[in-house]
Amino acid sequence: MIKKNLILGLDTSNYTTSMALLRTDGTLIREARRLLPVKEGTIGLRQSDALFHHVKNLPDLFEGLMADVSVEEIAAISSATKPRPVEKSYMPVFLASESYGRSLAAVLKVPFYKFSHQEGHIAAGLWSKEIRLKKPFIALHLSGGTTEALEVTPEDYGYSINIVGGSGDLSAGQFIDRIGVKLGLPFPAGPHLEKLAQGWQGEVINVPISVKGTNISFSGPETFVRREIEKNPNKDQIAHSVFEGVGATLVGLIKKLMKLYPHKEVLLVGGVASNQQIKGKLVSSFRDKGINLIYADPMFCSDNAVGIGVLGVKKYLGEVDFYDSKDH
Repeated sequence: MIKKNLILGLDTSNYTTSMALLRTDGTLIREARRLLPVKEGTIGLRQSDALFHHVKNLPDLFEGLMADVSVEEIAAISSATKPRPVEKSYMPVFLASESYGRSLAAVLKVPFYKFSHQEGHIAAGLWSKEIRLKKPFIALHLSGGTTEALEVTPEDYGYSINIVGGSGDLSAGQFIDRIGVKLGLPFPAGPHLEKLAQGWQGEVINVPISVKGTNISFSGPETFVRREIEKNPNKDQIAHSVFEGVGATLVGLIKKLMKLYPHKEVLLVGGVASNQQIKGKLVSSFRDKGINLIYADPMFCSDNAVGIGVLGVKKYLGEVDFYDSKDH
């Protein structure tokens, strides 16, 4: 008799189709991701186009993921079905992971679990560091579509999340992508802009920051940097200065949050959180300040289905203590 000890996680975000296969002990067997194609010179995809590409990608990723594994070993399937774990949270792209996951679960006659994309990011971040937080903590979700400060309360199989700050206009990722595309880089521009930034060791352009309470803004900094590009052809300096500005903004935001909330753990997840220059600025700013900055492994900062799979494992087994020796 084939033992059912695998959990399949699915996520179909704005720009990435993702799958992950985990054992019921929390071990990752393998994962697969595929970036959605974005036309050169543009800064995004329409939801209808993204949904189309997800529908095409899912069967291919599934075949590769299950190449040497029997589908009969799958014990449950979990999918990201909405952006956030709140009522009326909706985005068409997540219909792909929900419909594909529900259909597979029905065919295999196994449970199907729903989680949010944001919960997946948080779970992947903690899993990547083998950390489990039992008490409420602060999380910064920094991605191409989201820059939010969250008060997160762990629950049995997910998280209760309250938005307590963030950007009211552009996300940090949008700011970075727009400047990158303006400089002629492909979208998403973050990794390409980071390579340029690493080549600069000279003077930093003082990009203005906007932090008002726990609300931040990147529209003003974007306008400023666009003007700088017109008169300054040094792409390396521009790139370096952009990340310095984002880092300074996040330092200001975290300082405000620490005054308002008693939590000492701050988890950073999302694609922007993988940037080493921003990380360095935060680490140096909060060294010896009594704040525990938890950085997700860079591999699991960007969109992935591992966190959704981890949450599926917990749901299936009824809250298994993966990291007994590392509980906080």
